[in-house]
Amino acid sequence: MPTVVTHAAVPLAIAVAAGPQRISRHVAMMGVVLAMLPDADVIGFRIGIQYADTWGHRGATHSLVVALLAAAVIAAFWRPARATGVFLFLFFAAASHGLLDAFTDGGLGIALLWPFGDARYFAPVTPIRVSPIGSGFFSARGFETLLSELRWIWLPSLALAIGGRATMRRLD
Repeated sequence: MPTVVTHAAVPLAIAVAAGPQRISRHVAMMGVVLAMLPDADVIGFRIGIQYADTWGHRGATHSLVVALLAAAVIAAFWRPARATGVFLFLFFAAASHGLLDAFTDGGLGIALLWPFGDARYFAPVTPIRVSPIGSGFFSARGFETLLSELRWIWLPSLALAIGGRATMRRLD
């Protein structure tokens, strides 16, 4: 997985590109939360859920269906999320987590299509270094992960934010 903080890059870049009149700061922050939330599944390790289980790390919580359900629950309780564009932004923010994880070079893959199956998938290319879980993050491998994320996630996200914002300003 990319580090949990790096999952925020995608919704932040989209929000900046779209501009605050389309995606408010509150909506952007909700997108950040949804993008980071699937990694809460690591709590399962403490209660005996195994990595490869359906509800294990990178399992059902990383699926497109759970991303859709998360956006729907937010929309049920938060009026701004009922607007189609905001709903789609929140869904994509949540879905981006599993999609980014699929581009990493480790783990068991991502259960993107759960509940239609428990199979786990990787993207055809896996250039992002998988993040070590726990204290291993503060190691040479953790540093390599950060450099990989800078190259493959943060810099492209920055380019999307700047290029998208410039384009949207021209269209406004």
